[in-house]
Amino acid sequence: MPCFESDGSLSTSGRQTLKAIKEHPGTPEEIAPFAGLPLYRVRSGVRSLTNAGLAEEKAGKYQLTPKGSKLLD
Repeated sequence: MPCFESDGSLSTSGRQTLKAIKEHPGTPEEIAPFAGLPLYRVRSGVRSLTNAGLAEEKAGKYQLTPKGSKLLD
């Protein structure tokens, strides 16, 4: 998964995506400029983060879960 290292920790792009979602919840297209990553990487990243329970999608927009927020604290 692009957002996670082999040891299960967040990768650099995973952390960038998670921070961008925290500060600018939205669609992958809206999140990408704030993450500083290509759209394809943000799209796969939000899927990985959602599958890990760190983000959730509601009506096409992504936001952090409490678990995701806690990870950034």
